[in-house]
Amino acid sequence: MYGFINTCLKSLVVEKYGEEIWERLRVQTGVQDTFLTFEVYSDEITMQLIDKTCKMLDVPPDMVLKQFGEYFFEFCKRSGYDHMLRTLGGNLYEFIENLDALHSYLSLSYQEMNAPSFRVEKNEDGSMHLHYYSDRRGLCHIVPGIIGAAALDFFNIEISMEIVNQTEEEERTGKKEHIVFLVTQKPIFSYKRRNKFASSSHYLSSFGKQSEKQLDKEDLERTMNKIRDKNSLASTCPVKKSHWETIRGIVTIGKGRLLRGFHPVYPKTLWIDPRTFCNGLPFHIVFDEELQVKQAGVSIQKIVPGLQILGIRLDQYFSIIRPEVKFTISSLQKFINSQFVFQTKRNMMPESWRQRPMLELRGQMIWMESVQCMLYLCSPLLRTLHELEERHMHIADIAPHDVTRDLILLNQQRLAEMELSNQLERKKEELRILSKHLEEEKKKTEALLYAMLPKHVANQLKEGKRVEAGEFKECTILFSDVVTFTNICAHCEPIQIVLMLNTMYLRFDRLTTVHDVYKVETIGDAYMVVGGVPVPISTHAERVANFALGMIIAAKDIKNPVSGNPIQIRVGIHTGPVLAGVVGEKMPRYCLFGDSVNIASRMESHGVPSKIHLSDSVHHCLKDKNFEMLERGEIDVKGKGKMHTYFLIRNMAATENEIMGRPTRAPDPSHEAAQSSQEYKAEASPKPCSQDIQPNPDEEMLPIIAMKYADSPIEAHASLKGRNQTRLKDLAGIKKTDAWTYESLHGDQQAHKDSYLMQGRSKPAAEEPRIRNVRSNFCNLF
Repeated sequence: MYGFINTCLKSLVVEKYGEEIWERLRVQTGVQDTFLTFEVYSDEITMQLIDKTCKMLDVPPDMVLKQFGEYFFEFCKRSGYDHMLRTLGGNLYEFIENLDALHSYLSLSYQEMNAPSFRVEKNEDGSMHLHYYSDRRGLCHIVPGIIGAAALDFFNIEISMEIVNQTEEEERTGKKEHIVFLVTQKPIFSYKRRNKFASSSHYLSSFGKQSEKQLDKEDLERTMNKIRDKNSLASTCPVKKSHWETIRGIVTIGKGRLLRGFHPVYPKTLWIDPRTFCNGLPFHIVFDEELQVKQAGVSIQKIVPGLQILGIRLDQYFSIIRPEVKFTISSLQKFINSQFVFQTKRNMMPESWRQRPMLELRGQMIWMESVQCMLYLCSPLLRTLHELEERHMHIADIAPHDVTRDLILLNQQRLAEMELSNQLERKKEELRILSKHLEEEKKKTEALLYAMLPKHVANQLKEGKRVEAGEFKECTILFSDVVTFTNICAHCEPIQIVLMLNTMYLRFDRLTTVHDVYKVETIGDAYMVVGGVPVPISTHAERVANFALGMIIAAKDIKNPVSGNPIQIRVGIHTGPVLAGVVGEKMPRYCLFGDSVNIASRMESHGVPSKIHLSDSVHHCLKDKNFEMLERGEIDVKGKGKMHTYFLIRNMAATENEIMGRPTRAPDPSHEAAQSSQEYKAEASPKPCSQDIQPNPDEEMLPIIAMKYADSPIEAHASLKGRNQTRLKDLAGIKKTDAWTYESLHGDQQAHKDSYLMQGRSKPAAEEPRIRNVRSNFCNLF
């Protein structure tokens, strides 16, 4: 089928059921989203679309097909075929009778069109039998939809159609579906016409009971009486008029009309000699019941030289292309109102002509009862001048009165316009696909940008605006690092460090979504987040505290590649004022500045493994928030002197699943961690450095449940479905001999010390100096 049909089906689904249903239907059938009008597609595509639509909507196929038929009629009207359909006939019988002629005309443009065929018979009771022939089985229920919509729209009548017979048509070449519909109709009048006719009881009583001849006589008599009354009023001395004078009064030149009063006049003899007839109608054939040729036009004799021998059988030289019926008189009479397309047989042509394309003839059959012969009035079926040249014919071979001359020239231009339209459609589809891909890439770019910068800051930078630094009077800052990270790096290969950090950071990134805190950046093994920036919130300390508790839990699942034991992290938190803004143009970062950053860094560096170290300001914010905290006392903090600090133990009002953002039914992670730890120890090899760190996919596959806070928006309470973090890719193909050395991950401490304004980080004396100049962005690429 042509793409026009599939486009109509798509438009029906979208208009009646919505874009979502069409998208589901398209995915299930595996078809493209857009169909080109003049492109030929497999019938299987249309059948699949109809079948899936019935199953998806749980609607019977006959109902879907009937609805499609009604919509197809409206779709054709909107597509520019309204005028063509409206002029097919003056009533429903003529409309159906000329459908095959319409398909024959459309086949000039749609050369590969395989249209169904229609034959209609009138019954004495006013009903009709519609014969429907099609090569495609199972689509007959489209016909009541199309015919019903046309009858209601064009002729203001309502019809009912029921199948009275359904067989395989043996008379046609091959087995084709033959459906016989019984068509009954009743008129539907508009409100004004209904009132008008309701006032005339004579009309209602006579409607449907009188023959056409009786109606003619009554109309004529009624009109004549009106004229007599008018003349009697206009003249005091009426003059008796003859019958023909009365007729002249009704029918005046250029005015008036005689309803259904035409009767043709035929001469007693035919005033044309056979020679003139064969020259004037160069394409005609007369044959009898035995298909023997009795007469032929001069041009068709030139094209098929065998026709010069009268008495030969017509089926020896021609085959019927459309309609697909057997070449017998009885079959031709069944389709007498259809257009017939004949094609010359190649084996009957002269030897030198057999390489040419065979000529097709199109015309009508007229049965001549008096001589018991069939007259085939036809014209060559040619679409372009190129086809005319291929058959070694000329315009002069076609009679001047034959519109085939004009049709060839007009269709030549029409096909050129169709080709141009087809090219434009293809380009439009290519642009649509490119636009779709561009939109996808834009979303990826925006997602990457929003991952690096706050959304409102990123939007300002996209618009070319300058982002001014902002002062936040109170926020909570967190720093964390891995204990003995320098020793781990000294005994392992770089790829193992990358895998370990990436596995850990993916879990930490997930927690930022759960508690809605902003990840500032990562520097080597250091992870920095802030609450209350860039969007001020009142629960910033609670969010960061719960985030820190989640970090301790998550770190238990990350294995130390050296010892095989869970890694240990230190966490430090401080609350205070900061100044935040975007720094740089290349790789811009949203950074925090101020003494609060220094203090938070000192809390981490002076912390204890697997503990959360709090400053006094954080303790003040959390003391009435259901958090259990342990006083550490005063300690000597480098650059700050004596400070009173605390340890965060747990959140007494929240479960572990809530802190980790897991669904309620999630399995106990501590049990899984203990079990995986035992399995890891059992399978550990003598060389721990050769072991690869594999992430636990269970944590990443779980939906993210945002934790509820007093200032959380309502939508944040729902499960953040579809936002599972990117899983670690397989790195088995990466060679360990790549140029990744210990020095690439660790440099001189002094080269990086105090690289951030007021963000210098001091190390405890017991630990070796370490540098944090490797960003986790590098890790996330893997």
